[in-house]
Amino acid sequence: MSTTRRGTKFAALLVGLSLVAAACGGDDEETTATDPGTEETTAPEETDAPGTTEAGSTDTTEGGSTDTTEAPTEDAAMTVTIDLAPEAVWEDGSPISVADFDCTWQANLNTPGAISTVGYDQITSVETGENDQQVVISFSTVFAPYKGLFGSLLKAAAVEDCSDISTDFADMNETSGRPYKLESWSPEQSVFVPNENYWGDDAPVTERIVMVPLPDADTQNAALLAGEVDFIYPQFYGGITAALADPNVATQIEFGGDYEGFYYQADPNRGGPFADPIFRQAFAMSVDRQAVFEQIYVPLADGQGSVLDCGPIVPGPYCPEGAFADQYDPEGAAALLEENGWVKDGSGMWSKDGEVPEIRWIINTGNTRRENTQAFLIPLMQAAGFNVVADNCDAACYFQQRLPALDYDMAMYISTAPPDPGYLTPAFACDQIPSDENNQQGQNSTGWCNEEASAMLKEADVTVDEDARATLIKDALTLMAGDYVMTPLFQFPKAGFWRTDKVGGPVDGELNNYTAFVNFHEWEDVDGDGQIVIGAEQWPECLNPVTECANSSWMVWTTVFPILPGVWATTNDGTYEITNLVTGEPTVVVN
Repeated sequence: MSTTRRGTKFAALLVGLSLVAAACGGDDEETTATDPGTEETTAPEETDAPGTTEAGSTDTTEGGSTDTTEAPTEDAAMTVTIDLAPEAVWEDGSPISVADFDCTWQANLNTPGAISTVGYDQITSVETGENDQQVVISFSTVFAPYKGLFGSLLKAAAVEDCSDISTDFADMNETSGRPYKLESWSPEQSVFVPNENYWGDDAPVTERIVMVPLPDADTQNAALLAGEVDFIYPQFYGGITAALADPNVATQIEFGGDYEGFYYQADPNRGGPFADPIFRQAFAMSVDRQAVFEQIYVPLADGQGSVLDCGPIVPGPYCPEGAFADQYDPEGAAALLEENGWVKDGSGMWSKDGEVPEIRWIINTGNTRRENTQAFLIPLMQAAGFNVVADNCDAACYFQQRLPALDYDMAMYISTAPPDPGYLTPAFACDQIPSDENNQQGQNSTGWCNEEASAMLKEADVTVDEDARATLIKDALTLMAGDYVMTPLFQFPKAGFWRTDKVGGPVDGELNNYTAFVNFHEWEDVDGDGQIVIGAEQWPECLNPVTECANSSWMVWTTVFPILPGVWATTNDGTYEITNLVTGEPTVVVN
């Protein structure tokens, strides 16, 4: 990356952030953070779905194209100049162009129900540079996580109105700028075939990739052992390795960007027991994380790993060491409640003014580990005086309906974090709580609002000095720890299992990647049946890469990352690299 500074002194190079998608994270994760980040929630990355032209003012012509011929803005706080590979084309042979970048910006910024506008709302224009293959993106502020904004481009000609794609891609996305394209998609299966106009040197090895939904662990295991599917990417749980013991089954297990935690819905405007910060703190102080770890996670990971103390982030330069440690204090929790007017009623439950709050704990049905966690922890919490009840529903209901609507009190899910911490802003900033003011377009599904922490997260997004940025992130997460809005549990292992008699090649090459098994175009059809069958733990309800449909890691893993081209891609070791869409590292100018 070439970086030029004008008029201002900065201590370090501009740092790249994340991809969104999925937010909110793996599976039974909430995604990326569609990649701005979502079950899994793909931790919101600063979204990896498409973005836009002069904010809100782009004229849209037929096919969603936009006029992007003006000269680059001179007074932008930051510009990113991207040179597209001249050979880069869509599946129909049309060039990938500035119009597609503009449409991506506009769609993420303006589509009703878009998962997140973070980052896109800092763009002032997307314009043609010195030639038709040069894209110049101007920002009103320095935006450190810029690499996450254009990781999955929309094809402008595929939509009628780039400013509102809410009704597009309901059940099919025929566009592709990658090795495969979708031939068909239904609730029963999706089929990928080679993109005959793909320009890269990594052409697909196998003629057909089929994905099928397998909603629970037992079904996945049985299908793999029976040879009905060739590969699965399940959430790891205790005993899975033994359950899949077979001479023809291989596995790869790595610790990466996935983390699991308990989350407490704290929005005072929505109410609920945890809108009371005292009650929320006392509850969190009564959760014995070490006991949960030993009961649930030690068997799961064969004794590997430890309790996660970083909050909603994995260990590394942004982890506030110790901030979430030592929160378990049941005696202190009881004293805190008593000091604030709470008493135990005749059944041993904490009550105030004669009312015992019911705490609705939601997980996705069919997830064995989470069901086991409820079975273990609910009796302990009830014994401590908290009226916790299971209130579960299937993955689609959980991740696409109830979490986005903050319709829960306590949740448990995995988030998949992109390499850059920019996903924290859309996930936890005050203005990202879904509300009428933001047209219900926020990814802050905890409802937590700490203005000081929000200011730190936003300042981190415009801070290019790496040490200063890390300090801001750690300070914001320390404030989160003090507000007891989540209980971090475990840095989760990623695991792939596949039949060596049916699929070969670099199957284990990207399993620790934010984009998971995105390299399946390199996999080999070993048994010669002409296809590779992948079992999917979750199945999307629609294929729209901008709306709540994309609030699941499985959605973006199976219908976004495999077909939509982007400037940057994440790697298996948690970094960003440019793709073959561009001729070289983009040039970043900070004014």
